[in-house]
Amino acid sequence: MAPCRGTTSIARYGERVTSESDRDLLLGHTAELAAAAWDVRERSRVIGRTKVGCAALTSTGTTWVGCNVEHAFRSHDIHAEVNAIGNMVAGGHQDLVCLMVVADRDRFTPCGSCLDWIFEFGGEECVVLVQRQVGGDISTYRAGELMPFYPR
Repeated sequence: MAPCRGTTSIARYGERVTSESDRDLLLGHTAELAAAAWDVRERSRVIGRTKVGCAALTSTGTTWVGCNVEHAFRSHDIHAEVNAIGNMVAGGHQDLVCLMVVADRDRFTPCGSCLDWIFEFGGEECVVLVQRQVGGDISTYRAGELMPFYPR
């Protein structure tokens, strides 16, 4: 899968978003990450009720997308976050800076399994953005806030 055409301005900020000013700069790119995530969400294959889209941003400014792909044997489901991270790795990147996760559902954040992948490639400082409706408010977290007792 080819990457989305994302912003290129993040590259000069290094592999991790480490300060509040870097975090604020990153948040200036949320509209394009949200658009990419909502777009790919439409291609989800769901058996359940929740379509999820994800846009993963690398330190070079490349955006990779993924959607959930559900399977009759539910243990084989692929979550949108893991799909996007897998596409990022397949594209030659291992430097996750931010994920935008979108789902038309209240109180939605990445699950513990997805957070394992986020920690693996983005660390506890990785920015996780969540939007519950197109054009709606965006909740902003660091991975470490979503799983504060992650085993290190």
